[in-house]
Amino acid sequence: MRVALCQITVGDDPDDNLRTALDALAEAAASPGGADLAVFPEATTVRFGNDLAAAAEPLDGPFVTALRGAAREHGTAVIAGVFEPAPGGRVYNTVVGIDRTGALAGSYRKIHLFDAFGDRESEDVAAGDAPVVLDLDGLRVGLITCYDVRFPELARALVDRGAEILAVPAAWAQGVFKEEHWTTLVRARAIENTTWVVAVDKAPDRSRPPRGAPGGVGRSQLIDPMGVIVADLGPFPAVRVAELDPAATAKVREFLPSLQHRRPDIFRAP
Repeated sequence: MRVALCQITVGDDPDDNLRTALDALAEAAASPGGADLAVFPEATTVRFGNDLAAAAEPLDGPFVTALRGAAREHGTAVIAGVFEPAPGGRVYNTVVGIDRTGALAGSYRKIHLFDAFGDRESEDVAAGDAPVVLDLDGLRVGLITCYDVRFPELARALVDRGAEILAVPAAWAQGVFKEEHWTTLVRARAIENTTWVVAVDKAPDRSRPPRGAPGGVGRSQLIDPMGVIVADLGPFPAVRVAELDPAATAKVREFLPSLQHRRPDIFRAP
């Protein structure tokens, strides 16, 4: 599988952000060999610090519809973060999966909301309540959104549901030790689950200060089931297509069968 990590900047105008996403998808598809799957950041519609309710759309709205059309045009599956309307004037922080025919394969509403480091995501966002694994391009893809990656039980639940890849769209905010946390956590999820991780953050936007929200750190990564970093996009906007070999997972689990060595008879949820 050829996976495109689409580390784009996300600004205040959803129309501009859609054009950026479509351009990145076209770039991924035009790369030598093309791309089977393109992964975009969390909140691709509009960056945090804006009126999220005003930007939110149902999944049959223009933003996702345009992504579906582009996926069909290029024959490339897409994973991207958007906002859906939620009860009480809040929104859902949603990741959509679109297959290569443009069909909506499913969606995931972020479970763990970023009420940390002085932020209060829950003021504007309603939490989801279910892990989601999608069938995309013949593989099972588990979805994790940004702050979710700090909760290893979610990644393990996705693997237990058959996820062969963990996709982590993020808008990982800048801050003290935040870049170190990001790179450590996404790699840890790969190692402890002996699975591929596709982690895509937004690129820092150096053109103007964000509206009430710091920029991303970048450092989008493709990580193999042994924890080897196959691609690291650094701090600038970039689209990188890299090879992901699903067969590597079975090979790693032959000599590192840590998932089989779990002791559910001892470690149970209280």
